[in-house]
Amino acid sequence: MEAAHIGLQRESHPWTITAPDFFEPLEEIRRLFARLINANADDIAIVPSASYGIATAAKNIPLRPGQKIITLQDQYPSNVYAWRELAKRKQARLQIIAHPGDGDWSTAVLDAIDDKTAIVALPNNHWMDGGWLDLVAIGQSVRAVQAAYVVDASQSLGAMPLDTAEVQPDFLACAGYKWMLGPYGFSYLYASPKWHDGDPLEYNGHNMVDGDDFPKLAQLKEHYAEGARRFDAGERAHFTLAPAAAVTLKRLLAWGVGNIYDTLSEVNTGIAKAAEDFELTTLPDKLRAGHFIGLRFPKHRYPNGPPAALHQSLQRHNVILSVRGDVLRITPHLYNDESDMSALKLCMSESIVSDQ
Repeated sequence: MEAAHIGLQRESHPWTITAPDFFEPLEEIRRLFARLINANADDIAIVPSASYGIATAAKNIPLRPGQKIITLQDQYPSNVYAWRELAKRKQARLQIIAHPGDGDWSTAVLDAIDDKTAIVALPNNHWMDGGWLDLVAIGQSVRAVQAAYVVDASQSLGAMPLDTAEVQPDFLACAGYKWMLGPYGFSYLYASPKWHDGDPLEYNGHNMVDGDDFPKLAQLKEHYAEGARRFDAGERAHFTLAPAAAVTLKRLLAWGVGNIYDTLSEVNTGIAKAAEDFELTTLPDKLRAGHFIGLRFPKHRYPNGPPAALHQSLQRHNVILSVRGDVLRITPHLYNDESDMSALKLCMSESIVSDQ
């Protein structure tokens, strides 16, 4: 917040902003984000949203009639709509993998990949209940059939480690807020070097070669900027948002995403154990991302779904959760302490028990 406030003050005095301010902070951000995913700064584009990054991937990946694109049932729509439209235009098929009865998304996706597969577009974990996907194993299968691999890491990156050298995505998009802790409207796109000669979603003076040379901007160029910079969105400098994004990236790197993941995994294991007392179910640890947990209400005990008193109890004790489909989604972070966990358990106890 302090970094954004300082940036906003500068933006209100635009005569204090110099030409290097349009470029140098972004290059630092590219380096920081690249470190987070074990990539190179040249592979990183600055975009306003994950959906912008996915649309960029959809513009560049070839697709032929009769081929198919694989996504998940109830997947976050930013990584679905672009593929649905592309499939329509190219007379291809969008194959939506149904929720696996055993919760094993990885096996369900692996079973669906065949020689008709052109694109596999996935998250690292499902946004409703944290169902985990083995992106490394799936990536190996994707490459074996020479398909393209697109990852939306918005539900995991910042709280769950991801190594692009292991996953080897063609494109990886990530919202800069959520687990990344950054400002809304400042996001990231990783593009594998094999796509560095692709076409951007939009055209502006700064994603062309020598785009940092203001006196020569009116001299139209024939070539794009180096690497994934060609995919940068217009007005990318974001003098208010960029400083905040840089601060959050540094904080995540200092804490260590692996440390964050281990801490949150321990907290969620405790929540899962507490939920057992009320016969609420969760995915097994091996099928769930550690930073994420979703509680389900079995029909045999909760025929009408979550008890009516639960919502009121959560509000009364200021416990803020989300309902996603038929799942009560719980995503604690480092700011949650034992008192918060006690409040959650109290809500379960007074509302669920009393409703039976």
